[in-house]
Amino acid sequence: MNMNNLMAQAQRMQRDIEKKQKEIESAEYAGSSQLVDVVLYGNKKVKSVTIKDKDKMDAEDLEMLEDMIKIAINDAISKINAEVEKKLGAYGKSLGGLF
Repeated sequence: MNMNNLMAQAQRMQRDIEKKQKEIESAEYAGSSQLVDVVLYGNKKVKSVTIKDKDKMDAEDLEMLEDMIKIAINDAISKINAEVEKKLGAYGKSLGGLF
């Protein structure tokens, strides 16, 4: 295989990876427990948090709790992403942004 073919194959692979990353990031993923439902986007940002046992809580308190859970989850995910970038970012840059 010559160098031009190898480069073309690498470029096709990079475009394919970017396309799949965009598909994942725009999709929604639901998680559930006995008391809470959450929906995240593929980019790990929280779309919604729903408390299932609503009849035991005041509506205003419930909305605030859902928002606080959402903020806490997004904060934790941001810290994970920062750590991944800190530890693996140099590798991603040398591999055309795969990380």
